[in-house]
Amino acid sequence: MAKRPKARQHPKRPARRVRAKDTGAAFCSAVDAALKRGQLGAISDEALRRVLTAAIKIYAAKAEDAETEIPPFDKHDVTATEAVTAVCAMIRAVDLNLFDVAMWFRRPLSGAIADLERRG
Repeated sequence: MAKRPKARQHPKRPARRVRAKDTGAAFCSAVDAALKRGQLGAISDEALRRVLTAAIKIYAAKAEDAETEIPPFDKHDVTATEAVTAVCAMIRAVDLNLFDVAMWFRRPLSGAIADLERRG
């Protein structure tokens, strides 16, 4: 009985990487379109949660690493009402109160803490 030739194996192509810039821009475009059309349901609550979670995690990590505070958005891109609405929901979601927040609000940034420890 003759041996069967081995099937030719193609090298695996690396998975196509989606650049974060592209996915962020796509989400922002979808949000802008949904807001303009008044179709808030076009963005699912689950998608919003995932995006907010990811954004908050990277913001917190970068803010902890930076020596100065990183502005979370341009001054005129978000209204005071929009900011407070989101902040209050986040405070409640992690079971904080305003006293807890006040302690964090005035804490030194990580770079300042490192400077104090070096001077020690």
